[in-house]
Amino acid sequence: MPKYAILSDIHANLEALTVVLEKCRAIDPEMKYVCLGDVVGYNANPHECLEMIRSLDCVGIVMGNHDQYISRNDPEMEGFNISAKAAVLWTREQLSEEERAFLGKARFREGVQGANMTLVHATLDSPDQWGYIFDLHHAECSFSYQFTQLCFCGHSHVPVAFRKKPISMGNDRMLEPIDEWKMEVDAEEHPELFLLENSVSVKLEAGHKYLFNIGSIGQPRNHDPRASFAIYDSSAMTVTRYCLPYDIETSQAKIRAAGLPERLAARLAFGI
Repeated sequence: MPKYAILSDIHANLEALTVVLEKCRAIDPEMKYVCLGDVVGYNANPHECLEMIRSLDCVGIVMGNHDQYISRNDPEMEGFNISAKAAVLWTREQLSEEERAFLGKARFREGVQGANMTLVHATLDSPDQWGYIFDLHHAECSFSYQFTQLCFCGHSHVPVAFRKKPISMGNDRMLEPIDEWKMEVDAEEHPELFLLENSVSVKLEAGHKYLFNIGSIGQPRNHDPRASFAIYDSSAMTVTRYCLPYDIETSQAKIRAAGLPERLAARLAFGI
């Protein structure tokens, strides 16, 4: 039974993506890959990251909002702040017409054959509206459209997870958060932890449904600057989230050299 690496929100961060793929290959050279979108945007290596993702021959890939805006000529970019807009405009100039077309042809929602999983960048209830899943209320709306045991999403850059119990259990609390998935680290008390790798695994139970936001590889926003991704082991029936340190200073230097907004470089060090 295969293992699936779940990658999301790479955002043109070559240093982070390289470390993640090295880890995946060390775990299983036969790893299968899925991508939850936003391969590009914010960081300074859009071509290289897109090329790496395409070389993986992903068994599933969906479109992110940055992928969408970069693939088309939309001057408004509603909902994007000044820094994000600047990165979109810069990235459009770095990619070929064919590369932009590739980003624009992905679907908003995708199933993976034989894997009992659904992929989406944002939410299952309105995948093209770019909503976020942060809490039980948002998760419940998405679960209403989930017909597989697993759903993986990204977009918020904040890792959260939820479990929905089967009706047969007769429990009033059918939907609950999986708090350990967050792997929260106290950066002020233990900044050295960000220099280490760590992980957490969730054992999947029969009859339950799961929604996992796996966080971001290239621009985390959970106050943990390490690259975040997940692996679904379909044999062991586990989903494991990994946090990996990477060369943030090199990523920052590339952003500055490209003339992109300073905020995009500074935030990488703090995971915000």
